Amino acid sequence: MDVVTYTDARANLKGVMDNVTANRTPVILTRQRGESVVMVSLSDWNAIEETMHLLSTPTNTGRLRASIAQLESSDGTERELHKP
Repeated sequence: MDVVTYTDARANLKGVMDNVTANRTPVILTRQRGESVVMVSLSDWNAIEETMHLLSTPTNTGRLRASIAQLESSDGTERELHKP
């Protein structure tokens, strides 16, 4: 993960944002006074929130883990996705 100072990010905000979105790599923005922050693309943030939602209950977490185990043991069924 890249680290960029607030001053450098401010001077080159478009470049930093382009880098985050093109490389799908978060950037840590440091400040002299105050806690650092992380910049992520909106699509990555949406994926993080979706994952947190899916893992928010023990029941759903258990179902997901069981599904992954089933797939890894070759008990899964491959299906073609339908395009919208």
